Amino acid sequence: MILGGLVGIGLLSMGGIFKWREADDLFTSGMRMMALIGFIMISAAGFAEVMKTTGEIDALVSGAFALFGDNRGLAALVMLLVGLFITLGIGSSFSTIPIIAAIFVPLAVQFGFSPMATVVLVGTAAALGDAGSPASDSTLGPTSGLNVDRQHDHMWDSVVPTFLHHNIPLVGFGWLAAMML
Repeated sequence: MILGGLVGIGLLSMGGIFKWREADDLFTSGMRMMALIGFIMISAAGFAEVMKTTGEIDALVSGAFALFGDNRGLAALVMLLVGLFITLGIGSSFSTIPIIAAIFVPLAVQFGFSPMATVVLVGTAAALGDAGSPASDSTLGPTSGLNVDRQHDHMWDSVVPTFLHHNIPLVGFGWLAAMML
C-alpha cells in the first residue's frame, strides 16, 4: 500500500498534476482527511456500544412494531430510510453497521423477516448513506483525488451525483430483495 501511494504521488508529480514543492501540503491535507475519517469510525463504534449497554433497544423495537403493526413493506422501507439518515450523518457504512445491526436485527426478527432479508436490510441501509454522505470515505476519497487541481466541488461533483445514481436504485432494489427473501 505504501509503495502504491509513492508510485501514485510520483506519477501525479511527473504528469504535472501538482508541483513537487506542493507535495508536502497535498500529503498533509490528505492525512488530515484520513484522521477525520478514522475519528468518525471510532466515535460511531462507541455510540453503538453505548446503545447496546443501556438496553433501550428492546423498547425501541417494541415501539416500532406497535407503530407499523403487520405492515412488513412499510417497515422495510422505513428501516432503509432510517439507515440512510444514520449513515449520512456518520459517513461510513463500516461504522454504521454496528448501530444499524443492533436496532435492525431485533426489529427484523419481530417483523418475521428471514435471515437473508435481515442481512439485505442491514447491508443496504448502511450502503445507502455511505454512497451519499459528505463525510463518507466513498465521496471524500474521489474528491481528494479529483481535487488535485483545486477545481473540484465536493458536494456538487461527488456527493450529489453519487447520491442520485446510487441511492435511488438501491432503495428500490433493497426493498424488493427484503420483501422477496
